[in-house]
This record gives sequence, C-alpha cells and structure tokens, in this order.
Amino acid sequence: MADERMNRYSPIFPIAQAAELSDMHPQTLRQYDRIGLVSPQRTRGNTRRYSLHDIEQLRQIQQLSNEGLSLEGIRRVLTLQNEVGRLEQRVRELERALADAVVGSERRVFAAGTGGEVVSVSRGTRVRRKTELVVWRPQPRL
Repeated sequence: MADERMNRYSPIFPIAQAAELSDMHPQTLRQYDRIGLVSPQRTRGNTRRYSLHDIEQLRQIQQLSNEGLSLEGIRRVLTLQNEVGRLEQRVRELERALADAVVGSERRVFAAGTGGEVVSVSRGTRVRRKTELVVWRPQPRL
C-alpha cells in the first residue's frame, strides 16, 4: 500500500486554486504544462492537480519572467536547479555511507591476553594463544 500522507508533492490543488495561489491566469498554467515548465499530476478524469511544490515552481517562473528571462531560459534554470538538488541528495547519501564505513572500521576489538588481561587487537586478527603443555613434577625431597 502506498504511503498516503500528504507532503509538498501531494497533488491537491485544482487549476483554479493553483492559479490564484501563484497569482497567474489558469490559461498561463495550461501553457506552462504544455511546454513542460510545470507538470502537474492528473486525476483519472484527466484534470490537473497541482502540489505545493508546483505552486513554488510557478512563483519562481513568474519571478524569473519578471526579471526578463525567456521561457527557454527559465526551463534551463529549472533543469539546472533540479540537477543540483539531485546531486546534493547523492552527496548526502555518499557522506552517510562514508561515515558508516569509517565508524565500522574504527570499532575496537578486545580479547583476553595470556595473563588474563584485556588487550586491544586489530579488527580481523586472531590472538595467538600458547598451546604448550607444561608438566610439573615435584622433585623428591632429600
């Protein structure tokens, strides 16, 4: 069963609300969907549903457009931002894996020494134990 909790990617807003929240005309949202700037999810009835993430992107598109960027320039900026986000996520994953590997390799291993004391040994090595047998015979008293 899929996780049905709501998050910023949950498609909850119909086009009229998304247009109002992003301060754009619904036809502008349709155009952005056609050219691939924002891709809302679709219901079974094929109506658009926008998420909070989509609304944020629409606001960013509007800001970039107001600054003079063309739609193609805006598409390039969004593509690069998405790539940076994916790369940052990958870096975090690799940092966690590296930290886990370092912690795993630095674990200390202890063993009993020949005199019964506790000694630290390198991971993966075995402690050599003396296996000689000492026989003690008392000397006759003279």
